[in-house]
Amino acid sequence: MQFGIFTVGDVTTDPTTGRTPTEHERIKNTVAIALKAEEVGLDVFATGEHHNPPFVPSSPTTLLGHIAARTENLILSTSTTLITTNDPVKIAEDYATLQHLADGRVDLMTGRGNTGPVYPWFGQDIRQGIPLAIENYALLHKLWREDVVDWEGTFRTALQGFTSTPRPLDGVPPFVWHGSIRSPEIAEQAAYYGDGFFANHIFWPRQHTEKMVRLYRQRYAHYGHGTPEQAIVGLGGQVFMRKNSQDAVREFRPYFDNAPVYGHGPSLEEFSSQTPLTVGSPQEVVERTLSFREYVGDYQRQLFLIDHAGLPLKTVLEQLDLLGEEVVPVLRKEFESLRPAGVPATAPLHPAVTTKTVTAQKES
Repeated sequence: MQFGIFTVGDVTTDPTTGRTPTEHERIKNTVAIALKAEEVGLDVFATGEHHNPPFVPSSPTTLLGHIAARTENLILSTSTTLITTNDPVKIAEDYATLQHLADGRVDLMTGRGNTGPVYPWFGQDIRQGIPLAIENYALLHKLWREDVVDWEGTFRTALQGFTSTPRPLDGVPPFVWHGSIRSPEIAEQAAYYGDGFFANHIFWPRQHTEKMVRLYRQRYAHYGHGTPEQAIVGLGGQVFMRKNSQDAVREFRPYFDNAPVYGHGPSLEEFSSQTPLTVGSPQEVVERTLSFREYVGDYQRQLFLIDHAGLPLKTVLEQLDLLGEEVVPVLRKEFESLRPAGVPATAPLHPAVTTKTVTAQKES
């Protein structure tokens, strides 16, 4: 199973100090967090894509390309590549280039995003969000698999005899996740192509996530890609840890109470009981994360959000130490012991990454 972290890249005032990091600091800190993720043995680092304040990751491939040059094993991904407002031709080019630079350590998660104004900024209509996602991905899928493309659709100019360059590394496109919080159409899209489905999972109750994943699994099997249990599922999660759970709650509460996303709403305790947010000891995080399997089945990727709401870099790096030392090793062992034969342990990797892993294991 793959474990990692994802960032939304928010620039948020620390409510305990009143200090707001600069954009420069936030970008540099994001790189430091990714490097730490590899150091502690995590598998994946993913960044969101936003084009509005107070967020900084407007150019995911630039950020990930820099991280690729400074890491060896980390899978570089996105926690949303905007399939609705980005030109699929540019997505095909950018992520194929990144794939070459990272020697195959790249996949991506397409999504519609959660910021309405971005649509007109890029010449699109938010009311066409689902049709845009469907059409643009159909083109992206084609561009990576056909050397010469003739195509005509609704939302961009037609292509005649077009070749996207560079071609995917060794002819193998990056693996694609389709991310969604609420849209069954996106679960259907992921199933149709046999791609991965990533349930954001951080704001909604378990019943909603269970329903979305079940739909995806059923439709994955319907399209002949395998059994429902073999479908490729990823989940998001939010955690904050200290050795003592009372210390974790006390320290995280001001960040929760003032967070732009969920501050000034339900209490920390209410939100934690109704969503996967886990604030407590490493053991509590282990137990809560293992419980996800009860309603989504065996899955392949777990990403945690740990660097939002104004948390200082020092605290985030401490969270990564706890993940790497006390949480992920236990989760790896437990999830593997529960996984039935024939169910994929991880999301598909590029052959170059698989070969490198096998070689390293033989040498060790």
